[in-house]
Amino acid sequence: MPANQNGSNHMPQAHSSSPLLSTEEKLGQYALAQDCLNYEWKNNSRWRGIERPYTAEDVLRLRGSIHIEHTLARLGAERLWELLQTEPYVNSLGAVTGNQAVQQVQAGLKAIYVSGWQVAADANNAGQMYPDQSLYPADSVPNLCRRINSALQRADQVHHAEGKVAPAETWFAPLVADAEAGFGGTLNAFELMKGMIEAGAACVHFEDQLSSAKKCGHLGGKVLVSTTEAVQKLVAARLAADVMGVPTLVMARTDANSAHLLTSDIDARDREFCTGERTTEGFFRIRGGIDSAIARGLAYAPFADLLWCETSEPNLEEARRFAQAIHEKYPEKMLAYNCSPSFNWRRKLDEQTIAHFQTELASMGYKFQFVTLAGFHALNLSMFELARHYKDTGMAAYSALQEKEFASEREHGYQAAKHQRFVGTGYFDQVQQAITGGLTSTMALAESTEAEQFSTGGIPAKLQSKSRAAVLAQPFPDMPQEEMLQPSGD
Repeated sequence: MPANQNGSNHMPQAHSSSPLLSTEEKLGQYALAQDCLNYEWKNNSRWRGIERPYTAEDVLRLRGSIHIEHTLARLGAERLWELLQTEPYVNSLGAVTGNQAVQQVQAGLKAIYVSGWQVAADANNAGQMYPDQSLYPADSVPNLCRRINSALQRADQVHHAEGKVAPAETWFAPLVADAEAGFGGTLNAFELMKGMIEAGAACVHFEDQLSSAKKCGHLGGKVLVSTTEAVQKLVAARLAADVMGVPTLVMARTDANSAHLLTSDIDARDREFCTGERTTEGFFRIRGGIDSAIARGLAYAPFADLLWCETSEPNLEEARRFAQAIHEKYPEKMLAYNCSPSFNWRRKLDEQTIAHFQTELASMGYKFQFVTLAGFHALNLSMFELARHYKDTGMAAYSALQEKEFASEREHGYQAAKHQRFVGTGYFDQVQQAITGGLTSTMALAESTEAEQFSTGGIPAKLQSKSRAAVLAQPFPDMPQEEMLQPSGD
């Protein structure tokens, strides 16, 4: 039985057997599925270096009787894994809207980061603006993943209907999503991972903070859970992915570099960093720092595809020290790095170092690098600048922005200047054409202001001629031409 090298995790499902099979035949299929899963875990290079403290029988027992396919999550995970194996590194920006994700893919980025911080600030189900302290509903990040994938799907539909080739092979760039501290215990992590997969996430990261006291990695007052509990959440996430039959990547993040509080000293691996002091809440005080982060990273490595050490500044020497310590024991373990907007980059580094920062990180094994809050900052600054100039100069300010759009369209392929076509007006004109057999007077894009003033651009030729006059000119036996455009009255 050849190993599946793309990590698709598609093997025979015990629950797919016919109800007409005998009990013995069903047991035989169940045993075969266990053998296939065990063979996959042992022989597929996708799972090299990954430990599972549960069995194939556990997974199959928890899957249920019907296999539900999660296409976007599976394709995204396979694509991200391929990129991480073949590219020097994968860089990504945080998207806070579906349109931002479309622009990122159009511009050539190969993965999209879905930040919990940005969800807290401006994209959560509660409709609130929150700090990054797990205050929003737990399904908010899965819902943003779903909205992003819906926007990418529309872009794909528009381009496919126009006969165009998708950028960078596919519109469906893999999503790397933030599960924060899991919004509770191991069962919460298990359910949240399932929600991420259902929403089409390719990779999900969990951090080792106490979920009820969770903070942004660049805030104070962070409380770590025990190493044991953090490992169990990673196991919960992997189990959820296996149960759903998707090779979703699991990223483990540690905040131990800058955290100074711990829930429990029950784990011997944590005790060497305890100071012996307790807080008024009962937390244990610990010595944070890179040594603590390395200890955590080593503990998490067997259960994660990538390791992320959250840092307080862009420090290449610190990054190198973490990477060397991890790779001394786990030489193939991939690392991730947050090129955070919380850092004052020009204050910390000179321009030359900034220019080469990501390639330096890549040489150390940091295969996924991302700017978490890029969408938040780009959205706010661009609107503030437009509003400031608009206040002073009125339409001249907006016209200047429009000219920048036109220039980017000509020089770089930017497409949102034609906003009607961008969101799918032409696509739904084609839907209407298919429904009516080409006889419709309600075409939206062909005679639109956009078509007249911005050129026809993405309007297929067959749609450009289907105006009301063209429809009226179509012969229709035994019915006046004007009457055929009126409701039947039924």
